[in-house]
Amino acid sequence: MKLSTPVFAATTLLGAGLLALSAPLAASAHVEVEPSSTAAGSYSLLTFSVGHGCDGSSTTAITIDIPDSITSVTPTVNPGWEITPLTDGQVTYTADAPLADGLRTTFALSLQIPADAVVGDTLAFPVLQTCEVGETDWAEPVVEGEAEPAHPAPSLTVTEASGESGHDHGATEETEAAAATSATATDDVLARLLGIGGLVVGAVGLVVAVAARRKNAA
Repeated sequence: MKLSTPVFAATTLLGAGLLALSAPLAASAHVEVEPSSTAAGSYSLLTFSVGHGCDGSSTTAITIDIPDSITSVTPTVNPGWEITPLTDGQVTYTADAPLADGLRTTFALSLQIPADAVVGDTLAFPVLQTCEVGETDWAEPVVEGEAEPAHPAPSLTVTEASGESGHDHGATEETEAAAATSATATDDVLARLLGIGGLVVGAVGLVVAVAARRKNAA
């Protein structure tokens, strides 16, 4: 059956909208890190985000490699996950119950960016994501000017040291930054879902209106 112009337009609009909204979600499917500070010598709260499993399999553990230049790390308690503090250069979170594919969670580590870190250098934090079936090693280096690898290691670029790097001051900034990052991520996902819902409602309404018009004309 051939679709009328309004119905075809509504279907096209809905499809395009869903594609546009899903693209950013797909693009952010990596394991990523958001630092509250990147300045040499500063205290920073690194928030690692995970929003998918291994090819659809639920996540059971996250192991974060810490650069050798960082010798002290304080993991943040994450309900539902058992923590193995810094051991042999790694921090591990093990799930009490597997995290289903498509559900998002975060892991936060408090640490100090090395005071002697060179501005412009990259600090990489490779993450091994273990799942019920298989695993994904987010450990490939990201090279400026080259295409992003399939499984890039979460990393940050060191910036110039600031005049204020005290522990207490830094901790306050870390907490505020982490809360802002979490709120922004939540609002972004909510906005996309509302956008999808609006497109669906609009498309359905247009189809119903066309059908009603045809009925009245008959």
